Amino acid sequence: MLFALMQLLGGIILSVGWIPQIMQIIRTKSVADLSLNAYLLMLLGIGLMEAYALRLAADGTGLAFLITNTLSLAVVSIVVLLILRYRLPRSPKK
Repeated sequence: MLFALMQLLGGIILSVGWIPQIMQIIRTKSVADLSLNAYLLMLLGIGLMEAYALRLAADGTGLAFLITNTLSLAVVSIVVLLILRYRLPRSPKK
């Protein structure tokens, strides 16, 4: 039980750690210094871990891992979407 709580708390802290990056992107609308490839690799890795977390949860173990991994998947997905949004060339206004 203690280790599940530690995993849950650690995973939440890691996931919440992305929020300042998200807020910075939204505030500045700048993603020039962010590597889309790096974030896509993180997204792929977290996605693979999500499949594993789902399997563990289906077996009755690893619910804390599923919760925190899903949270990480969500926040990294937001960063990727923001990078794509702010890197796309905008059409000139007429």
